Amino acid sequence: MQRRIFLSAIMGLALAGTARAHEVMTLAEAGPIGEEVLAFRASFATVIAARNAARLRDMFTPSYTHTHGSGRVDGRDARVGQLLAGDPVVETAPTSDMSVRVLSRDTVILSAVSPILNTTEGRSYDFRWMQVYVRLDGQWHLAASQATRLPVAA
Repeated sequence: MQRRIFLSAIMGLALAGTARAHEVMTLAEAGPIGEEVLAFRASFATVIAARNAARLRDMFTPSYTHTHGSGRVDGRDARVGQLLAGDPVVETAPTSDMSVRVLSRDTVILSAVSPILNTTEGRSYDFRWMQVYVRLDGQWHLAASQATRLPVAA
């Protein structure tokens, strides 16, 4: 009986050693993927300037959502409308404190802080935001984003 318990424990440890939460990548592998996503993010400005609604829509996944600092949630079409209308958005805002987390060859999370203009008040506020990018059929897409307004420094 003890031998059976011992063998079961050994098998369990062997299997646990092969389980991974996500793909393990080297820095050399992750670096170029992060650069691809940063270039894709930068291309938003070019597509918006060209007013290419079809291309802009394709840059988002069909199920894309953005959660505003107010808690309001918009889908892909609403977000495309905001971008084409020239609304202040994190996709085109200057950034600081940028973090690029490459989770796999096909999933990257960007986060940063950006000043976003409140058009009603005529004043900018800093927002910490996060965006999830996924590669589908060889192309990068923005899958989700969220922005949180930071407290105003006293």
